[in-house]
Amino acid sequence: MIKHHHFIGRFEVKNPPLGCQRDYLVDWMAKLIDGQGMSILSGPHVAYVDKTGNRGLTGVTIIETSHVAIHIWDETCPALVQLDFYTCGTLDKDKILKAIEPWDVMRHSFLVLDREQGFVTLEAA
Repeated sequence: MIKHHHFIGRFEVKNPPLGCQRDYLVDWMAKLIDGQGMSILSGPHVAYVDKTGNRGLTGVTIIETSHVAIHIWDETCPALVQLDFYTCGTLDKDKILKAIEPWDVMRHSFLVLDREQGFVTLEAA
């Protein structure tokens, strides 16, 4: 049965992946997706944005059941991470939160939505 779960997270972190760590973010995204039991179709694709005010790593991955996107603004202190994980399956938000722990999370907020028939909030923090 198809589900439509969507995790949207905002994290302020002390130890983000930096521009020279593209390979690290590629590996991190692959492990995040694998940890959800999902398959990658394309990517992870990671690039460094060098535009003042938007500087940081951006990563996208097309998964069999939709997509994962992340942007890490590394010029702010603390760094800002925005993560979007959408699937026409189910998500384990605890595994997502655990994956970000090594970045020394100071504050976070997130939504887990069920988009099967509109937008229903399953969890929020």
